[in-house]
Amino acid sequence: MQNLPSNKKIILFDGVCNLCNSAVQFVIKHDKKDIFRFVALQSELGQEILAYIGVNAKNIDSIVLYEPGVAYYYKSSAAIQIAQNLGGFWHFGTVFKIIPIGIRNYLYDYIAKNRYKWYGKKESCMIPTPELKIKFLE
Repeated sequence: MQNLPSNKKIILFDGVCNLCNSAVQFVIKHDKKDIFRFVALQSELGQEILAYIGVNAKNIDSIVLYEPGVAYYYKSSAAIQIAQNLGGFWHFGTVFKIIPIGIRNYLYDYIAKNRYKWYGKKESCMIPTPELKIKFLE
């Protein structure tokens, strides 16, 4: 896929989900090595990336981590990969790899299914501040 930064990992997230937006803010705060860029799943670019990697947008109720030219991860595997890349204390999140993926994703799906009910939903995707705009791809 053209026009994507090849040296950055791209997090696709639900742009109207309050929990997802909080998670994005958390990653931005702890991304000391400037590894990640962000794209809302609902955006045109988000839809293009999903199509490019062969993920049906209708079947995705999850965060997706895309490493251009390398791999992609979703659900609990994406969360673990993100934690691993944040390094420091957050690297310990990789301990969840010992839990079988079926169980991890069952828990992930349960939270994802209830995220709007528990955390709420925005009317539109988050608009980044001018300082953070470089972290978001359009």
